[in-house]
Order: sequence, then structure tokens, then C-alpha cells
Amino acid sequence: MITEDLFLTKGIHPMLIGEERDPFDSDDYIYELKLDGIRCIAYLDKNGTDLHNKRNKQLLPCVPELAEIHKHVSCRCILDGELFVLKNGVTDFYEIQRRVMLTSPFKIRLAAQQYPACFVAYDIIQKEFRNVTKLPLMERKEMLKSVVAENNYFGLSRYVERNGVKFFELAQERGLEGIVAKKKDSLYWFGKRTKEWIKSKVYTSGDYVICGYIQKYNDMTSLVLGQYDGNILKYRGHVTLGVSLRKLNEHPYLIVDDSPFGYVPEGNGAATWLEPRLVCIVESMPTDNGNFRQPVLKAIRDDKSPIECQITSEADA
Repeated sequence: MITEDLFLTKGIHPMLIGEERDPFDSDDYIYELKLDGIRCIAYLDKNGTDLHNKRNKQLLPCVPELAEIHKHVSCRCILDGELFVLKNGVTDFYEIQRRVMLTSPFKIRLAAQQYPACFVAYDIIQKEFRNVTKLPLMERKEMLKSVVAENNYFGLSRYVERNGVKFFELAQERGLEGIVAKKKDSLYWFGKRTKEWIKSKVYTSGDYVICGYIQKYNDMTSLVLGQYDGNILKYRGHVTLGVSLRKLNEHPYLIVDDSPFGYVPEGNGAATWLEPRLVCIVESMPTDNGNFRQPVLKAIRDDKSPIECQITSEADA
């Protein structure tokens, strides 16, 4: 059967996780590690490799060490997976996010030597000219396994069956982000959140708009954070940036005169206000009231718009 050739547009929006909950055991699900990287769609054929993030930005110029992974598939295909780097044996979101922001060819080559990027595939979207998204997940997994020949930079996501709780505990012990449960008969829906894919995270993670910064007496700097409630930007708290503005200065920002909240929240009189255009990921221990507990700035990200940072939403998969 001939179906739409998704290679022609290369505009796929990947399927998203629709629920976060405590880990569970079930014979109806498989369980995979939640990798701490960037969601990536790989278009692979005899002519080369093309990598796109979920906002359709081309990524291959930033990770040239992956330019030949098309040579390790048996046919023309489109794969869904994760782009990441390992640092001290653990996936490091800051390093891969920093990498995809680089524009200097010299700095990109240097970074590729120090922390080579890897691509792990966990789903197949198209094989040859056939759209396979309406096949059950386990059939797609078998197809994926038959297509990919793994090497040091290109692999397949491993999974376990039934024992989700134990798998989560192992991820927690090793300092990993968490796991994803996927229903064995789930289909692949472009750009949609589905409760057939469920994440269980070791820490609560959220996306926040950077609205300003405060430089304190001890040279420590904290970011002023907000989230949208519909179209209204609301103050959410602070997270420590560090002893300098280095991480912030890696991204374009604009200083403004007035608070983007329409008022100055208590304790923020010394803030330098910014136009609310940058988004960051903050991890914290879960609380019942939604406040930060031991918040940690994980990364500043460029693949999500500020208006997507809603108070009621979960962090993206």
C-alpha cells in the first residue's frame, strides 16, 4: 500500500507523553528509560542523515559526528528517538542543549571530540515508503530492530516488560531521570499527547519563563521565574543560576524597564527585568502545594515557546 511519503516535507511533530504518575507494574506495558536529551526525528536514506528536533530545527550541523548513521540502517526510514551526550557515564541535558546552540564550526568540532553525541531510536515512523504509525507498538519495535545495526553512536532503546516499579527503582539508584511506560498496542499519533505513554520521574520537572535575574551580595545570581495561566504571566519563584551570568549569556535576552508580571513580586525589588522570551527547565522535590523545594536549574532550552509554560501543564517528554 502506498501512503504519504513523510520524507518530502520532513515536518513531523512527534507523539508526546500524556500523563505523569507513580511507577506501576503491568503486563500490558513495556518500560523504557527516560533519557535526558533532546527529542529527535531522524530521516535516513542512501543520500544521507537529516536530524530535526520537535520544532523542526535541523540538528545535524551541531552534531556532525552523527552524519553517517544512515549507513547503519538497512533501508530508507524515519526514526523517532533521543539525541544526547554522556558526561561521566550519565546523560547530561545541559551539554546537549549547549551543543545545539553552538554556531562556530571550531567549537562544534571541539565539543564533538570531548562529548560525542549519540542517537538512540525508540520508534519507527516510516519504512521505505510505508507509514507504519498505525501498527501496534510491539510490531514497530520488531521492525525497528530489523532495520538498525547498532554502533557506538547509534543504538536502540532497551525495554523491560511488566516490572515497572523495580525498573524505576533501578533508574532512581543510578541517578537517572525516570522511566516511560508505553502500552504494547499503542499507535503513533503525530503531535498528540496520549495516556498510552506514561512517565514516572524521579524528580518533578517543569518549564518556566525567565523573567529577570537578581545578583546578590555574595555574587550568587538567581533567576526570577514565571509561568502562564492562560495568557497571563504569573510569578512562580526563584532558582539559583550560579556565580555569574555565563549560562544566561549563552542565549539572546533583552533587559526591560518594567516587571513582565505587571507588578513587582515581594522580594524582587532588586531584580533586573527581562523580556519573557527564554524558557528553562527546573527540577525540584515534589510538594503538595506546587512550590519549589530544593530547586535546581537544569538547562535553558530553545525548543519550547514561553506561552507553552502553563501552570497546569507537565514538562514535555
